[in-house]
Amino acid sequence: QVRLVESGGDSVQAGASLTLSCAASGYTYKKTMYMAWFRQAPGQEREGVAVIYPSGSRTVYADAVKGRFPISQDTAKNTVYLQMNSLKSMDTAMYYCAAHYVLPRNLLDARNYDHWGQGTLVTVSS
Repeated sequence: QVRLVESGGDSVQAGASLTLSCAASGYTYKKTMYMAWFRQAPGQEREGVAVIYPSGSRTVYADAVKGRFPISQDTAKNTVYLQMNSLKSMDTAMYYCAAHYVLPRNLLDARNYDHWGQGTLVTVSS
């Protein structure tokens, strides 16, 4: 059973930076997973933010965060990070970590991910 635990959410001013972490456990070490960050604002659909391939060789970003939110991973710690820079009020949302064993058909589509964390809240005030 894959378990994902997010942390790092906070309330900050616009322009600030935050780093979210997602600690993964419970999966066979021989398997690899595509790890992603999604976010959901009140009244909005869950949207993909960033994805990192198992090898870390490739990353994919939503246009809204490209250049501001680099995704990275520490395989030794089984942890994925989302460095959030130049935060804007529009970035306010619950941020979720997600994982999938095979290459998702659409990397930024929440329907293609089987495993989810409980979320961590990011609030950005202007």
